[in-house]
Amino acid sequence: MRFGLVAATAALFAAAPAVAHPKLVSATPAPNAVVASPAKLQLTFSEGLVAKFSGVDLVMTDMPGMKMSSPMKMTVTVALAADGKTVVVTLAKPLPRGAYKLDWHVVSTDTHRVEGSYAFKVK
Repeated sequence: MRFGLVAATAALFAAAPAVAHPKLVSATPAPNAVVASPAKLQLTFSEGLVAKFSGVDLVMTDMPGMKMSSPMKMTVTVALAADGKTVVVTLAKPLPRGAYKLDWHVVSTDTHRVEGSYAFKVK
């Protein structure tokens, strides 16, 4: 009986598919960084992504010397780099000084969706 239980448990784990999710490996600018106005933003993930289902939202959350009633959405263009793992965010114009929040969502080639966010500042 004991052997049957061990064999059944082993079969259960062997039959289960591997569950992997894309992980954010690096970001430019990095989370919580204070940088000069970047020309573009890059997010690199641990596995291949599906461009059609991956994207970002960039909002300015604070501007020095100006009272903001709500975050201001920034205009960006999002593309997937040739490596298939890097999301490249091109800015419509240079980011002014202030604080920003970047919300991202990606779908890996095996259809797992992951999302996250981080903040950075432009000096």
